[in-house]
Order: sequence, then structure tokens, then C-alpha cells
Amino acid sequence: MSDTLVFIDDGFLSKLSKFFGEGKYIKLHRKKISELIARKESTNLLKTYLYTAPPFQRNVPTLLEEKRRRGYDRFVKSLIDEGIEVREGRCQRLKINGEFVYSQKGVDTLLTMDLVKAPFKFPTVKKIIIIASDSDFVPVIKDIQSEGVKVVLYTYFEKGRKAIFSTSNELIKTVYKYVKLTKEDFLK
Repeated sequence: MSDTLVFIDDGFLSKLSKFFGEGKYIKLHRKKISELIARKESTNLLKTYLYTAPPFQRNVPTLLEEKRRRGYDRFVKSLIDEGIEVREGRCQRLKINGEFVYSQKGVDTLLTMDLVKAPFKFPTVKKIIIIASDSDFVPVIKDIQSEGVKVVLYTYFEKGRKAIFSTSNELIKTVYKYVKLTKEDFLK
């Protein structure tokens, strides 16, 4: 059985969890998801990487921001205790039309950096699994595959103009194989 690494874009996975949970997050066990997917691919899971960003914090956090941060810190500690390598970007807050909008910054860059290094840090790995939907990964996936490493994408998308989830055709064409996640995958 060959070795594999699993790279999880947690923003994507969380959004999908809420979608499949019809507005409520389905409780996910990231390590078990990684192990399940590695088994589906007939590979031995060496390591799981998870990419996320902590909740927004002002210079002097509000009580709610402090509460969110404590919950996030417990979540990250539980992942680390399971052997998952957590890589953190940052949370940006912008005021647009009088409303605050929050977005992750630097997360995709961290994932890309780790993907580029993977064939050299883990020479026994001949298949990498990515749980994501971002077409920004196309160039790095092409590069990795040129090193003889197959990239398998676990994703979710819908067709149509008003689709909440979309994945670029270029990303689908670039990977060795893609697997569309289902609600049942989240419930196992």
C-alpha cells in the first residue's frame, strides 16, 4: 500500500458541512475523514494538514471575540493532539456597505507552499489527496504531478448560475482524479 498525505481546506470543509446540514454544521472529525478517504484511495495515511484561520480579534477583543477565540483554541488543540498539522492564516474584517465581512487570508498560500514541498519532504508519497475547491491550486498541482505524484481532489460542486458551490473545469481537468463528496461522507 502506498503512502499519502491529506490536505484539508477547512474553510471549504466547514462551509460544505453547513450546506449538507441544511444550515447547521454537521459535526466533523477531521482525522477520521482523512483516514476514511485514504482507505478509499487504498493508501496509507502518513500525515494530515489542515488550513484555517483564527476568528477575528480586535486589539482589545470583545467578550464574544474572546469566547470565539477560546473555542477555536480548544478546536486547534484537539486537532494537534490527534496528530494533524494545523496551519493558520489570518482573518480579515472589512466594512462593506455598512456591514462587516470576514475572510481568510494567507490560507491558500500556506497550502500551496506545503504542496510544493511535499514530494521532497515525503519521497515515498506517490499520491496526495486535497479536500478543496479552489482553482488557485491548478499551477501547483501541475507542478507536483510533473514530479510523478498523483493528486486526487475531493470536492463538491453544483451546476447552474445560482450554485452555492462551484469548482472550475480547469481544476477538475488538472487532477489525476476527482471525487465528489456527498452528505453520506459527512455522516459516516
